[in-house]
Amino acid sequence: MKRLLLFFTMCFIMQGCRESAVKFVVDEENSKVDVLYDGKLFTSYIYPGDLEKPALYPLLTAKGTTVVRGFPRDPRPGERVDHPHHVGLWFNFGDVNGLDFWNNSFAIPADRKSGYGSIRHRRITKAEGGELAVECDWVDYQGTVLLREAVSYIFSGKGDRRIIDRTTTLTAQQDSVIFTDSKEGLIGIRVDRAFEEPSTGSAVFLDAAGNPTSVPVMNNEGVNGRYRNSEGQETEANVWGKPARWVSLSAEKDGEKITLAIIDHADNPGYPAHSHARGYGLFAHNNLGSQVFNPSNPLSRLVLKRGEPVTFRHRIVIQTGGFATDAELNELSAGF
Repeated sequence: MKRLLLFFTMCFIMQGCRESAVKFVVDEENSKVDVLYDGKLFTSYIYPGDLEKPALYPLLTAKGTTVVRGFPRDPRPGERVDHPHHVGLWFNFGDVNGLDFWNNSFAIPADRKSGYGSIRHRRITKAEGGELAVECDWVDYQGTVLLREAVSYIFSGKGDRRIIDRTTTLTAQQDSVIFTDSKEGLIGIRVDRAFEEPSTGSAVFLDAAGNPTSVPVMNNEGVNGRYRNSEGQETEANVWGKPARWVSLSAEKDGEKITLAIIDHADNPGYPAHSHARGYGLFAHNNLGSQVFNPSNPLSRLVLKRGEPVTFRHRIVIQTGGFATDAELNELSAGF
């Protein structure tokens, strides 16, 4: 009996230690919440006025290595300067009542903004016990609210692994809110250059002075990203557009072996989601795209009536100290 009591006491202490490992620093003046793990920055929830949706940025491994692109928030030499709407880790979609929430950014001219939607942070509802909860509004260019969004981020970790469990509930604020089949969705990460797949084409990159420069021939030094999904398919060519319970992206950066993974939840609409993973550095999983990935698939169309909610759950894994194995990712998927 004493041994059993000691066991449960130790479990309670260990659980408390893990919960206390995550701390939040709310900085409303700078529109962000820093997420600290064991006193070190893990990520920040950011919602500045010049960003068309909240995001988690940056994202760091347990060793403090960044895994996301700096451009356009904090440009670094050698980065691509495409897709300015790709910032950190985000959640949105390309066709909601005909509005494009995915591609909106500061780069869209004012005379074209009417075709785009934005996600506006409303308030923080919880920042304790490893959970950050917030509310947001999905609005059109005039500020009309289409959807009220309630988001819960649960941050956890063990050893060289960090996990973000994101639960997103969208509730319609109009008589009809329609999500129509689009490849632009749903949860995405824009990764650091090391995680891109080597390419021979031309592109525009930042030079050492921070100036965009056209490069006719790619320099693939340090570029070694490798996609793999739960079905055993590898590389962008074989992973893109395929349904999968999870997709991983692994690379070695400065001698550090790192795996990122997006795990879909079995209760999500459109499970298993289709992968919208690109070799140039976009890593996304899409529950609401179907026919756009394969013409033989049925058209995806999600309709919400006023007051009707829909919930999506995704798990993000950031593992260092060695690439994650299929067995590890299958276990993380089964336990989600």
